[in-house]
Amino acid sequence: MKLRAAWLLLLLAPLVAGRVVPAQDRPLVFADITVIDATGSPARPHRMVTVSGKKIAQIEEYRRGGEPKTADAIDGRGKFLIPGLWDMHVHWYDERFLPLFLANGVTGVRQMWGMPMHQQWRRRMQEGSLVGPREFIASAIIDGPKPVWPRSVGVKDAAEAEAAVRTSRKNGADFIKVYSLLPRDAYFAIAAESKREGLPFAGHVTFAVSLSEASDAGQKSVEHLTGVLLAASSREDQFRKELVEAMSADNPFSATGAINQRRAKELRESYDPVKAAALYRRLARNRTWQTPTLTVLRAMANLDDPRFIDDPRLKYVAPSVRQTWDPHADFRLKQRTKEDWNQARLTYDLYVKVVGEMRREGVQFLAGTDVLNPFCFPGFSLHDELALLNGAGLTPMEAIQAATRGAADYLGILDSFGTVEKGKTADLVVLDANPLDDIHNTQKIAGVMIGGRYLPKASLEKMLGDVEAVARLSERR
Repeated sequence: MKLRAAWLLLLLAPLVAGRVVPAQDRPLVFADITVIDATGSPARPHRMVTVSGKKIAQIEEYRRGGEPKTADAIDGRGKFLIPGLWDMHVHWYDERFLPLFLANGVTGVRQMWGMPMHQQWRRRMQEGSLVGPREFIASAIIDGPKPVWPRSVGVKDAAEAEAAVRTSRKNGADFIKVYSLLPRDAYFAIAAESKREGLPFAGHVTFAVSLSEASDAGQKSVEHLTGVLLAASSREDQFRKELVEAMSADNPFSATGAINQRRAKELRESYDPVKAAALYRRLARNRTWQTPTLTVLRAMANLDDPRFIDDPRLKYVAPSVRQTWDPHADFRLKQRTKEDWNQARLTYDLYVKVVGEMRREGVQFLAGTDVLNPFCFPGFSLHDELALLNGAGLTPMEAIQAATRGAADYLGILDSFGTVEKGKTADLVVLDANPLDDIHNTQKIAGVMIGGRYLPKASLEKMLGDVEAVARLSERR
């Protein structure tokens, strides 16, 4: 089965950042394709999926010659259809590289440090003048009075915290991002004010609050497993007291970081499986989602390994970003000794174990990478995260759901996104191999559809080539 010549020429035309392929004039049919709908149901072979406008109009058993004469058809024999993927933990600020997400089947992202540019991107994407993934946008980071990152919103008390939430709402944030150095009263003020404003809050668990308290207070997701090892330690009270006292230091991030580094072995050795299991059941009961970001946790434990940093995907990264990935230039890492790196790897191994234990207790997961941090590549690394989640104990279906159905459920958009079902928005990925057989097959992308616009492999490869050229050009400057 062939596409109409004019439509094929349109899709194979060069794509550049800032332009999108117009929506098809006619319905599009994926013929004789295997559907993996991400509901948890088994794969359904020999399906015919019809897309009309921006929606999935029909999913039915394929009958040879049964394609509507008013539709264009794509031969789906030997191919697999999954929902568009979401990277649920992203920091990205350069629109020239946004096509990397779509080229990797990532049709949506959760921006974890919202800025005005992200609101502008979303408007332009809706207008059709910018190519890129859908945007779910955080507030600016809200942290303590001496925040970890410059340009965060620093708050010292409940009144300032409440004001920060109201300002974030006014500025269009979809949710509030909380961070590690928030004072205890400010944290709970954010929880209460967010509820009044109708906004979720998510992010790190501050040292001043236990993970159980954060879960009970309604924190919707916890990023990077922050607070987990501390909450599961038999020596939690002792370690937390040290950390809270360090929060009043002149440089609280440095002071708390030194404690965490010094206590890394003791924290691991005091891990209490019984206490941990009770904690994980509480998280599951409260529906406190976890975004483990194993991609960044693994990277931050292995940046001293030449084999790890010898990555061919660096050709898609601008030199200015690559420079920040050097651990000798990173204020979080430059003081590490060889023993510190060894300890970091052992802690990472425990994090992997924790994910498996959480899964067994019914905790819900989101797939996120922490893109922009070292060796977290836009688009590409979402597939790394799926493989790492699978390796930690999630089934291939569960890993896929963490980037599809689970993401949509978490965002409150499951009625329109997250699964391949009739009536839902046509954000889809066509694969050349079955990801339920091997999770790495999510990387074998034959085409991507976003909002009913189909990008075949040739267009995706052109996107990658254009971004690589942008990165090379940046290097010459």
